Amino acid sequence: MALRKLKPITPGQRFRVVNDFDAVTTDRPEKSLLAPQKRSGGRNNRGKMTMRYLGGGHKKRYRIVDFKRDKDGIPATVKSIEYDPNRSALIALLNYADGEKRYIIAQGGLKVGQTVISGEKASPEIGNAMLLNSIPLGTVISCIELHPGQGAVIARSAGSFAQLVAKEGKYATIKLPSSEIRLILVTCKATIGVVSNSDHQLLVSGKAGRSRWLGKRPRTRAVVMNPVDHPMGGGEGKSSGGHPRSRNGIPAKGFKTRSKTKASNKYIIERRKK
Repeated sequence: MALRKLKPITPGQRFRVVNDFDAVTTDRPEKSLLAPQKRSGGRNNRGKMTMRYLGGGHKKRYRIVDFKRDKDGIPATVKSIEYDPNRSALIALLNYADGEKRYIIAQGGLKVGQTVISGEKASPEIGNAMLLNSIPLGTVISCIELHPGQGAVIARSAGSFAQLVAKEGKYATIKLPSSEIRLILVTCKATIGVVSNSDHQLLVSGKAGRSRWLGKRPRTRAVVMNPVDHPMGGGEGKSSGGHPRSRNGIPAKGFKTRSKTKASNKYIIERRKK
C-alpha cells in the first residue's frame, strides 16, 4: 500500500504522512458481520478509572473476523479488501461457495476475485490457511495458532510475518516476528503470506488531535508527578526521577518480567534479541 506526504498548508499537515488506501476496494462494510462496540473510557463497573489515558475517540463498530479459518475444503472468493478501524491490518471479505460470508485478515498481495481455501486441500498460496504439517519449510506465514482450533493469535498486525524453519515429530519450529524461535504443534493452522498494510509503521499523525480521534488522551510524564503518584515523581526543579520504573515500581529498560517457572518456557528455543 502506497503512502502520501501532504503539502504543509497547515502546521498539522507539515509532517503528516497518510495511507493512500489504494488496496482498499470499498468503504461499505458487510452489515451482517458488524457488531456494536461499547467502550469504557478506562473505567470499571463502579466508574473508577483503572486505566489511564484512555477515552473519547470516534465511534466504531466491530468487524467479526474469522481467526479460526475452520471452514475447510470449501473455496471462497475474495469480494473486497476493506479498512478495519479496530486493527492495523486490512481485512478481506470472503464469499464461500455455499453462500456464507466471512471476514479474514488480508495478506499482502491478496486481490479481489482471487480464490482462497483452508484445510487439507489447500496449496501453499497467499491467503490459504493450512496445518503447519502441510506447509513447506522456509515458507513465510502469518495468523498462527498456538493451540489447535484456538484461532490465530500470533503475527496478526500490519506487515508482520513468521517463518517456518523446521519440523520434527509433532512440533514445528517457527521464527516469530520478535526474532524468538519456538516450537508449535504441527496440528496448528497458519495462513500463507505476510499480513497486509506493511507501510503502517511509516505513518505520521501530524498533530495531537489525531490521537484523540483514536481514543488516546494526553500522557503525563512520570518525572513531573508527585511522589504519591509515581516512584519517579517529586524533587526540586527538574530532577532526573531516579531509575526508570513503572507506576507499580517494576524497573524498565530491559528488566525481565516473564516467570522462570512458566509452563511454556520449554517450547522457546531462543529468546528474542534485545
